[in-house]
Amino acid sequence: MEKGFYDRYEYARNRIKEKKFLYYHFILFVVGSLFMYVANELLEYGLPTQWYKWGIVVWFFLFMLHFIRIFITRKFMNKTWEQEQIEHLISKQDKKIEQLNSKINSETIK
Repeated sequence: MEKGFYDRYEYARNRIKEKKFLYYHFILFVVGSLFMYVANELLEYGLPTQWYKWGIVVWFFLFMLHFIRIFITRKFMNKTWEQEQIEHLISKQDKKIEQLNSKINSETIK
């Protein structure tokens, strides 16, 4: 199996795992929210406060962070982006080294 194919396969497999975990998180969020509502409103647990609303809001916020991480951040900060950033930093370092070498050479000539 060639290296390029294996890298693409591993990337695809990891993305599927991440998306699968996000879908499980969504299902757990829906079931958990229903459970909190039932516990607070129908079973009257924790009354007179309606704490389930805060629980659902906080959980929804965490779910949205997870969603953003999977579908937005990972989309443009993937392996290709990482490799481009590494190459950019290496080229900057090479230019800086070249400048320092030329400065040293010009000083030794004087």
